Amino acid sequence: MRLRIPALALGLSVLAWAAPAAAQTPGVTATEIKIGSTQPLSGPASAYGVVAASTEAYFTRLNEAGGIHGRKITWLPMDDAFTPAKTVEQTRKLVEQEGVFMIFAPQGTAASSSVTKYLNAKKVPQFFVNSGSHLFQNPKDLPWTVPYLPTYYGESRIYAKHILANKPDAKVGVLYQNDDFGRDYLRGIKAGLGDKAAKMVVSEQGYEVTDPTVDSQIVALKSAGVDVLLLGSLSKQSSQAIRKIADLNWKPTIYMSYISANVSPTFTNAGLEKATGIITATAIKDPTDTRWADDKDFQDWLAWMKKYYPKGDLNNMSNVFAYIAANTLEHALRETGKDLTREGLLKTLSTLDYAAPMLTPGVKLSFSPNDYNPYKKLQMQRFDGTKWTLLGEPIGD
Repeated sequence: MRLRIPALALGLSVLAWAAPAAAQTPGVTATEIKIGSTQPLSGPASAYGVVAASTEAYFTRLNEAGGIHGRKITWLPMDDAFTPAKTVEQTRKLVEQEGVFMIFAPQGTAASSSVTKYLNAKKVPQFFVNSGSHLFQNPKDLPWTVPYLPTYYGESRIYAKHILANKPDAKVGVLYQNDDFGRDYLRGIKAGLGDKAAKMVVSEQGYEVTDPTVDSQIVALKSAGVDVLLLGSLSKQSSQAIRKIADLNWKPTIYMSYISANVSPTFTNAGLEKATGIITATAIKDPTDTRWADDKDFQDWLAWMKKYYPKGDLNNMSNVFAYIAANTLEHALRETGKDLTREGLLKTLSTLDYAAPMLTPGVKLSFSPNDYNPYKKLQMQRFDGTKWTLLGEPIGD
């Protein structure tokens, strides 16, 4: 007896056999790329939740322009409240229930590191993690986790260089968040100061992200005679520190983590005049810096914000970082080609050398299969009370 296969079934079988590899890739169809993320839309770090909205705004513009090789982006950010347990729950939901192609631009060191092993075991891309922790600089063991921000360790080594060049007899103090994020600043400043660290670093004050204030730590740092202070702290705690320093009429030279050195919300919450003189390192063109007013990159970014994210804060650098990250992903997706696979995108990203729009002159994103540190140089800058002013040329650690 001859077995007859219905014409419809036969047609589907042939189509399945003839379909490109991308058709078998989770989260990818002929018309869609499904991208998930975990974001602090609530909780102690909700100030950084704007990244979800600005990323959505970028993808909206991209989709209106036709998407990537005919595919539109479906953006699925989920609130994890900056809590690792919630990050695990939401990430599993995105991977196992929503079937996303990748996790993009997740936020936070502790939160993102809680799912690195899970995602790498499943070979799900965890690309452009919004953290500069050393935990994400491990292409050998965690090849599917690619960071996006400058490393905190490298950043603080640059500050050490600047301190040694400008104030070699400084009494250095460090306020740091008591986790991998904050401890990278402590390790980096000591490494950068080298054999002088034991004498120069006179006070180390940690805080927990759930602490109501950092007032006692600031008092302790002042009491130790600190005249150069490194703030390895998030936006909320950095604002608190700036206010308390002003209340104490204390005048240390302040170096601040780039992720918190935002005119808005950090400085506006503290008082702009109280933030005058703060030094940080940057990779981006700050939207508050009038030097970029006629710059094409800035004009394009400004037009995008006004049309696609009109409620967004034009002074918040998180909206610039999100724009650069999304633009870089767009570039990488286009370079990977129509036959989109996770492996193909990883190959593209791990060899990427790209001067994305809104990066400062002389700074670019550069990866290799053995080095996931995206920024080899950073630009120093100082806040003058209203805007940032650049200090010299970009330098490496």
